[in-house]
Amino acid sequence: MSLNQARAEEIKAKLKEREDHLRESWVRAMEARLVREELEKCQKGEGVNHYENCKWLSEKYLNMLRENRVQGYKHIDI
Repeated sequence: MSLNQARAEEIKAKLKEREDHLRESWVRAMEARLVREELEKCQKGEGVNHYENCKWLSEKYLNMLRENRVQGYKHIDI
């Protein structure tokens, strides 16, 4: 295996790793979006009691907002 082939394989591996990271980050962000939509449904359905009955869902959503942000990737030198 020549030096150029080794370098090309290294670059391909880094690009795949970056793509996987971004995909996973977007999946987590979309999960938070789904929880938000369920929270909205719960709030509309429960009316004035939504503070009590949807509390667990709002806490889950707030936790997901903190943790599931779309994160970029570090610049790789190609």
